[in-house]
Amino acid sequence: MESKIVGTTMPVLELNMQPNDKVFAESGELSWMSMAVQMQTGMSVGGQQGGVFGALGRAFAGGTLFMTEYTAVGGPGLLAFAGKLPGQILPLDIAPGHGYMVHRHGFMCATLGVQFSIGFQQRLGAGVFGGTGFRMQRLTGQGQAWVEMHGEVIVYDLQPGNTLRVHPGHVGMYDESVQFNIVTVPGIQNMFFGGSGLFLAALTGPGRVWLQSMSMHHLAHAIQEYLPKAG
Repeated sequence: MESKIVGTTMPVLELNMQPNDKVFAESGELSWMSMAVQMQTGMSVGGQQGGVFGALGRAFAGGTLFMTEYTAVGGPGLLAFAGKLPGQILPLDIAPGHGYMVHRHGFMCATLGVQFSIGFQQRLGAGVFGGTGFRMQRLTGQGQAWVEMHGEVIVYDLQPGNTLRVHPGHVGMYDESVQFNIVTVPGIQNMFFGGSGLFLAALTGPGRVWLQSMSMHHLAHAIQEYLPKAG
């Protein structure tokens, strides 16, 4: 299977699949596909483990309850996924002992052998996160995956013990070796955080972190005043 990322601002992931090649994604993520690609939807397709409880965990992490498996049957097939927001699509090589934590809207698709599950959750105050809390998705196992980052992507390699404090909305992805904690910086009161202080993600090395300049939360807040109001 060959992958190609097409475009710049709103990229598209194209997968040129050989017969019997398989990938899985969350239900509803498909953009287009050729006639040779067949779909199967369920809670445990794509080699995912955990059954019903695993599916509920993925949904709570920001994903969907059902997953879809795509298979090229009878000949080569074309499968495509488009980005939701301006940004970048990053390929990942996942191996045992080298997993990734990805922001809740980041997972795009993966080959069989990759495990997609909830990685981290912590409830934050209302405001920019709408009271829903901060959640991450976890990619482990073995295979190849593709994730979506929003806006520009900035990469930092943290040495052991080095800590970077980041607004949670800008945390795009990090190696599992990176320690993650939510810390509160008091004394900052604004409409984002309801006067309870500023929540920051403390990322401590060793490991690599990928930060994104745009987040859905900030975008939603920026356009909120322009949306039609009820009544």
